[in-house]
Formats: sequence, C-alpha cells, structure tokens
Amino acid sequence: MVAWSWRRAIHNQSKKGHRSTTIDVVRGIAIAGVVLFHFVWDMEFTGFVSGVAFHPLWLAFGRTLAGTFMFLTGVSLVLAHGQGFRQNAFVRRLGIIAVAAVAISVVTYFIFPATFVFFGILHSIAVATLIGAVFLHLPSAASMFAGAAMLALPWLVSAPAFDSRWLAWIGLSANAPPSNDLVPVFPWAGLTLLGLAYARLRKLHTAWPKGGQPGAYHWPILWFSWMGRHSLSIYLIHQPVMLAIIVPISYLL
Repeated sequence: MVAWSWRRAIHNQSKKGHRSTTIDVVRGIAIAGVVLFHFVWDMEFTGFVSGVAFHPLWLAFGRTLAGTFMFLTGVSLVLAHGQGFRQNAFVRRLGIIAVAAVAISVVTYFIFPATFVFFGILHSIAVATLIGAVFLHLPSAASMFAGAAMLALPWLVSAPAFDSRWLAWIGLSANAPPSNDLVPVFPWAGLTLLGLAYARLRKLHTAWPKGGQPGAYHWPILWFSWMGRHSLSIYLIHQPVMLAIIVPISYLL
C-alpha cells in the first residue's frame, strides 16, 4: 500500500506538466551526495576522521554536486516556464530560496562567525534564477555564449578589489574570504545558462517524459525522485539533524 501510494504520488506529480521524473531522480541523487558530503565534514569536524573532508578529491566531489544543482536550475527554468512564463510560481519559488539562503547566512554567522556562509549554493541559485529568467526566451545560442563567458571570466579576470565579502560573491576576487560554502555568481551561474540552453535545444519543455504508470517505478527511482522533489527541505534540515546526533556522540566517546 505504501509503495503504491508513493508510485501514485510521483505519477500524479508528473501529470501536472511541470516536473520530470528523470530530472527529479538526478536531483535526488545529487542531494543524497550532499548529505554524504556533509556527513564526512561533520565526522571530521567532530574528530571521528581526519584528512578526508578537505582532501582535493573530496572537495572536487562537492564542487561537482554544486555544479549539478546549478545546471539543473537552468533545466528546471525551461521545464517550468518554457511554454509561458508563470510569474506567480517564479516569484514564489525564488522567494522561498532567497529566504532559505538568508536563514543559512544568519545561522552560520552565529555558529561559524569566521567562515559563515555569506554566499552559498542557495544564494547562487537565487541569483542564477534571475539571470536565467532574462535568457529564458532568447535564442539558445545567447545562453550558450553567455554561459561559456561566465565560466571563463574568473580565469581571465581577478582583482584584490573583489576580496571583501561584500564583493567576493561576484566571483572575481584574487583571494576570496574563508567560507564553509562559497558558490559565487562567476563562474557558477554560467552552468545555469548552459543548462537552460541544453533544455531549450533538447526541447525538454515539450518532449520530456510525462511519467509512466505507477507500477513502472522501482524503489531506487521512487526514493531518488522523492528526494529530488524535496531537495530544498532535505538540504535545510539534514545538517541540523546530523549535527544533533554526531556532536553529542563525540562528547561521549
């Protein structure tokens, strides 16, 4: 009964016309990766492991996850608004992300004042969403060119004038200030524009799968699709939950 209810929920959500099970699954795998990434960070923060969380390969894994979310932001813009801009839905979604981003900055400022999140993944998604909206109905070539330019610019231009937290969010700093999560507009919003161009070129807003019969989904698809549809909620609550468990254990051992 539970399995059938989950399958029915995913099937009904797909039929609403603004979701793709495939995109939800990819987003779900990415948020599962984020939980794993932060779990390792928490384990190192509390002293259970050493030399893993800041290893270059592990940091590259984290950057890959961030890039996936930025790319999917562009894809999702096309899926949601490719056949007509839905202003109320856009403003509502953007508002939720912006409020969540501010909340993370405030909370991390009190917990990690020296390395608080002044411009993390949610901040970047919010700004990239605004930028993507400008390109939403322009030719795909414009999104591709602008996206490639945004990816390349930080490699070509950097200056100490951008080193303060007030300007480091742009992404052109010579030495960015420390932060537990820094995802500046340049180059990361470029991935959003490339995702937007990809979705436009593939005509995903008209040709994407609309969802099959509920029984067609297996458990991995069900789980990851559910996680993808609730990725923001999972992102906001997973760290407090994990820290609430791991930190007390670290004091006992």
